[in-house]
Formats: sequence, structure tokens, C-alpha cells
Amino acid sequence: MSVLPLVFTSGWASGINAYAVVLLLGLFGATGLTDEVPEALQRTDVLIVAGVLFLCEAVADKIPYVDNLWDSVHTVIRPVAGAVVAALLAGESGSLPELAAGAIGGTTALMSHLVKAGTRMAVNTSPEPFSNIALSTGEDLAVAGIITFAIFHPVAAAVIAAVLLALGVWLLVFLASRIRRFLRRRAQRREERRLAAAEGGPPADRSVGGGR
Repeated sequence: MSVLPLVFTSGWASGINAYAVVLLLGLFGATGLTDEVPEALQRTDVLIVAGVLFLCEAVADKIPYVDNLWDSVHTVIRPVAGAVVAALLAGESGSLPELAAGAIGGTTALMSHLVKAGTRMAVNTSPEPFSNIALSTGEDLAVAGIITFAIFHPVAAAVIAAVLLALGVWLLVFLASRIRRFLRRRAQRREERRLAAAEGGPPADRSVGGGR
């Protein structure tokens, strides 16, 4: 059977959490749940490193603004990981050229990474940290669920990943317009306060609670 659905799904998931993908695929291969996982992902050292980095991401990804920094660092790492995992999967099955698989996995990982990073930037306009925690936890569960599902039902999992990617792109466009409107309103209020101060009016931040 073609490995293309698993390549696409792993690429999407790598853009969200590449370390979870490597860890889960390696564990599934090492435990004998599937024979489509290459031995390179089943090595003990690879599993240990992936597990440690997954724990680091699980923490950093839930802290406002730290998650933005983490995402910026992983703009290269996640697509590269998606491409490498896809190429290894293709090399194991022999049903898809490794170069083509790498291109599919890397491109899909880049797209889902951009959706994730952009969504986090929008969420961080909110002052409370709970939305970051909820969103990060949901992403971790989604990656774990869809990779597990892909092992047993690769085509169905690929369809779900494609739908989630499309929804993510739409959400990112929707949030981007809201962020731009928010920034324009904030810039307008700042300009109004600056003009009021230049004309001799009281500063806006001293007018609240500053009366007699």
C-alpha cells in the first residue's frame, strides 16, 4: 500500500510538534504495532532525545511569548523534521520516491507550522495565560491522536489532517484581519492621546482616577 497518506499526516503533525511525531512513530515501530516505521526512528538514543525535547516543548509551548520564541526557532526545525520523517517512511516502504516524500512532508509541515505560529501570535494578544495552555494541550492531543489513527487508518487520517490544515489556514486569515483591526484601533487611540497631550490636555492615563 502507498505510504503517501502517512507521509502527509506525519508532515502535518510535524509542523505542530515534530518531537511527538518522532517519539510516537518510534515507539509504535519498536513495539511492533507497525512495520512501516524505519529502524532509524526506533533507535533508543533517538527515542530518548525525542522524549526529552518533547517535554521541553510541552512546557515552553504553554508559556505566553515564550511559545512565540520557541516557534520562531522551530521555523526551520519542524519542516526539516517533517521532510526527514517522510523520506525515511518512503524509503522503508519503497512505494514512493524519497525525494518526493521529503518535499510533501516538509511542505505540509511548514504550512501547519505557520498556522500554529500565527495562531499563537493572535492568542498572545490576550493577557491571560489559560488560552495558551488550552490550545497547546489540544495540539498535543491532536498530534497524538492523529498519528495513532494514521498507523491503523492512514487514508482516513490523511483526510482529517487535510481538513485540519485547511481550517487552520482559514482561521489564521480570520485572526490576522482581527489583529490588524486591533492594532489600528490601538494606534489610533495612541495618536489621539499624543495630540491631546500636545495641545495641553491631560494625559489619558492620568485622567482615570485623577479627579478630585
